[in-house]
Amino acid sequence: MQELRDAGVMLRLIYEAMKKKGIDTDAIFTRLGVDENYVYTEQLRTPHSAQMYFWQAVEDVSGDPDVGLHLGQLLPAYKGQVLEYLFLSSPTFGEGLRRAQNYQRLLSDAANTDFFIEGDDACMVLDAASDDVRRLRHFNECFVLGLITFFRSITDGNFYPSRIEFEHERAEGQDHVREVLGCDVTFGAPQNRLYFPAKLLSHASPHAEPELLDLHERFASEQVARLEKKDIVGQVERIVAELLDSGEVTLDAVAERLGIKPRTLRTRLTEAETSFNQVLADFRYRLARQLLATTDESIDEIVYLTGFSEPSTFYRAFKRWSGMTPIEYRKTAQGKDAMVDAM
Repeated sequence: MQELRDAGVMLRLIYEAMKKKGIDTDAIFTRLGVDENYVYTEQLRTPHSAQMYFWQAVEDVSGDPDVGLHLGQLLPAYKGQVLEYLFLSSPTFGEGLRRAQNYQRLLSDAANTDFFIEGDDACMVLDAASDDVRRLRHFNECFVLGLITFFRSITDGNFYPSRIEFEHERAEGQDHVREVLGCDVTFGAPQNRLYFPAKLLSHASPHAEPELLDLHERFASEQVARLEKKDIVGQVERIVAELLDSGEVTLDAVAERLGIKPRTLRTRLTEAETSFNQVLADFRYRLARQLLATTDESIDEIVYLTGFSEPSTFYRAFKRWSGMTPIEYRKTAQGKDAMVDAM
């Protein structure tokens, strides 16, 4: 199974919205075990599974039970990315939408949108790729508002939703959501769906240019190809997780589990601009942060769970990674009130 990841641009847009709203972003990122500069890491892609931990931290720090909805209102328009250029250089909004579907992985590995016409409406099905629908409420509402903002920006303000369906339930605040989204909203639906007038599909782009469209499609294809090369990293991480407690986490052991030669694995990791040692170190650091921030496991147990043979080796590595000792990190990450969830 490949770990699903989201493009860093999604996190950057939310970060900018949090700043506008005056949310203590430093407190949120401390809980998640990363520096705020992490948001602007080049070619950043974050684990999609971390969305629920991220949004729990944002809700805890902001104290806003509808923080996803409210941040969605403040999201800047998605700009300066190849998907935007595909829309703008396509002859119509509908043509841009169809082309962008081929490259949705550039936004998220978890993106699995479908598109069809139903009567006078067009419909986008938005698959959140999560088994825990309830805990992705903030993500769903924020993401839909981000889509609406983006679609308005590339249609000169002409786009508007006719109705929206969410998978998640809402015990209260339904009318507030409808007011913010400006259309009828259904909760507890089988799928997340965004409906809009089908006539908008024929909205002409004033920036349409066939030669530019070909260029943007080639560029998008190259970016997807680069992401596919990095799929090997997720495959290695999955096997590392399975092997950690065995003490046999070596390049040879991982290559054997993948059914390829060690030399081939080394080459593929080099093509993905990393190395086996780097992937192993990154995975151990991420796991150590999660265990320290979200559990009361003893340090000795965490040493074992992260695959280190000696506590002293773990302490030195963690200090090198984070600039803090494991105990200092745990106090900072959990704060005065121990966190329930963290990245």
